[in-house]
Amino acid sequence: MENTPAEETFQAQNAAVHAQDDEISLIDLFAVLLKRKAMIITVTVLAMIGAVVFSIISLVLPPDKSPMPNEYTPHALMLINNSDSSGSSLSSMINSSGLSSLAGLAGVSTNSSSYSSLAVYLAGTNTFLDSVVDKFDLVARYKIKKSPRAESRKALKKLLTADYDEDSGVFSISFTDKDPVFAQSVVNYAADFMEDLFTQLGVDKNLLEKKNLEENIDNSYNEIKRLEQEIRKRENTVSYGYNPAAASSIVLDTSMLKLELDAQKQVYTQLKTQLEVLKVSMASDTPVFQILERGEVADQKAKPSRGKLCIIVTFAAFFLSIFMAFALNAVENIKKDPEAMAKLSRKGK
Repeated sequence: MENTPAEETFQAQNAAVHAQDDEISLIDLFAVLLKRKAMIITVTVLAMIGAVVFSIISLVLPPDKSPMPNEYTPHALMLINNSDSSGSSLSSMINSSGLSSLAGLAGVSTNSSSYSSLAVYLAGTNTFLDSVVDKFDLVARYKIKKSPRAESRKALKKLLTADYDEDSGVFSISFTDKDPVFAQSVVNYAADFMEDLFTQLGVDKNLLEKKNLEENIDNSYNEIKRLEQEIRKRENTVSYGYNPAAASSIVLDTSMLKLELDAQKQVYTQLKTQLEVLKVSMASDTPVFQILERGEVADQKAKPSRGKLCIIVTFAAFFLSIFMAFALNAVENIKKDPEAMAKLSRKGK
């Protein structure tokens, strides 16, 4: 159905009125901003000056008293070799260590997992976290009063980060603190403890065998020393306190000790030979877990970014002042409108 000429004229007039209203509304907005420009500039400048002053004060004050101290984040880098981590060997290792159920909850698959994902998982375990907390007494350092064990773990998780880079195969541990020396100590301890965890789990068979050989060599060496001292003691007894009744018994015991000493020397020689052969083999193999770079005392802060803070505060104050300008203008318009004031008066009663 076509519109009549009168209806078309009405619609055109209505559209022109709406366009005029929109134009007036936009002009009104700029008018409000121009009217309140002094307030907008003042609030923005004061916020910028306040942010700069706050940043300078936080930089000048000692770290213990500063509201925003410099924080340092050293890193320890470790190489994780996944090429030897077959699914069956890693799965059996996790199952035998009793971590299979926990690994499943953490998203680590015992069927297709790798040593890298295992390292990331171990860095979040209570055993790992509690060791760091107890070593450096973080409960007292962070002044934790309620639920010290649980809260100290939460605090440590916020500051200590474990990450694995799939491209390079490097596993990193970092820790953030306002004391760079303390942060370095925590990072290096965490790296050493992670290496010990891998050794205890028997991931690297060569390292485990090397450790066992070294312990057996030390035990054999100590036994050789003990036998030599015992033989010397018995020989001195025969020489200086000769007793015909006990002479034959002492000579027999001495002979047995010498036989045992010879056997221990042969064991010691064999163990040393095995250790040297293993060292040669390990020199040509890439270990599963290897510390590449220990944490250093950071001489450059990681955060906070005071320049970014000043920019954010300045822009936030600028937009807040614009909102305040429109709010104040709305309040003035309401006060000038008798009908609106009457409604407010009735509601107030």
